[in-house]
Amino acid sequence: MQRSVSAQMIITIHRPIILILSAAVADSVVVESEEFAFAHEGKDVEARLVTDSNGTRLHTFNVDEGRMTLDYRALVSGLAEPAFVDELDLLTYRRQSRYCQSDELLPVAKSEFAGLRGIAMIQAVEAWVNEKLRYVPGFGRHTDGAVQTMMTRRGVCRDYAHLVIGMLRALDMPARMVSVYAPGLAPMDFHAVVEAYFDGVWYVIDATRLAPRQSFVRIATGRDAADIAFLSNYNGLLRLDKLEVMATSDEFEIEDHTALVTLR
Repeated sequence: MQRSVSAQMIITIHRPIILILSAAVADSVVVESEEFAFAHEGKDVEARLVTDSNGTRLHTFNVDEGRMTLDYRALVSGLAEPAFVDELDLLTYRRQSRYCQSDELLPVAKSEFAGLRGIAMIQAVEAWVNEKLRYVPGFGRHTDGAVQTMMTRRGVCRDYAHLVIGMLRALDMPARMVSVYAPGLAPMDFHAVVEAYFDGVWYVIDATRLAPRQSFVRIATGRDAADIAFLSNYNGLLRLDKLEVMATSDEFEIEDHTALVTLR
């Protein structure tokens, strides 16, 4: 399988800033070619690369006021190895986090999924979230978490993922959030999905059911949206003027939402 992915951004920076970009595919992904082009006021700028324990590659910049362009492209050839299982991760991803309030979701999770274990529980949570929520582009605030999503019953991919994670963690199953390039997604954008751990394997779940999971390409992995944001900044102020994401694949499988799939 060969997949082509890209992201282009134009940013206006209003005062000096520390900028963090998360658009490069994870270091576990098999890359045939990769291109980076970062410029500030028309001049090339160097980024510092930081890689975390899950293979997320972050590009960081210290830049002044002005116009900045970010351009990333990669050709992904073949499949990555299954995600590494770390014992600390299994503890971390059982805990509640900023946007996945598993403690508050516990009563609902216990009521809706009583008696279920393992794969059956994963599949039941995915189907329940898909049925209960309505996908509404642009809906919600960046501060909304899983509890707010359950109350409004509407959201985008990050909201679906937060609710799935919150329910699974409430049921003591490790679950984490992953940003991906998603060939077949419409409208095209960065996409947020879930990985749930069972019996030695991280399985990918996408309750939006908007694109075939077999084609996804991992970007960032973390507890929730706070860890996988494609763009973050400190000590400054910016405006995102343009964002274009593209992902294509030379192979597509018919999605079976009950199938067990890993991010490759």
